[in-house]
Amino acid sequence: MENTSYSIVTTTVEKEELALKLAGLITSSRLAACVQFWPIRSVYWWKGKMESGAEFILHCKTRTTLVPQLQEFIHSHHAYETPEIIVTPILDGHPPYLAWIEQETTPHD
Repeated sequence: MENTSYSIVTTTVEKEELALKLAGLITSSRLAACVQFWPIRSVYWWKGKMESGAEFILHCKTRTTLVPQLQEFIHSHHAYETPEIIVTPILDGHPPYLAWIEQETTPHD
């Protein structure tokens, strides 16, 4: 069964404290039901030069309808000149988990 009502938005930051701060801002804004992050090592091209560095990757679980708003939020709260913002549709998943994403990304009064 295919379901593209939900997506994972991925970004990276350079320090754990920045990952924690951004994850907290995103979830408190109800733009994602959950943000998970963990350390990674990246090797990449930047301005014509190969670079390498430690980063933290964040996976934000959200409703697809919120993706444009979440992308703008990440961009406006991000320190990188060109932040990674990649969207992966969730094609299928455990129905109660998907319902939880729906519930937690709906503003609560």
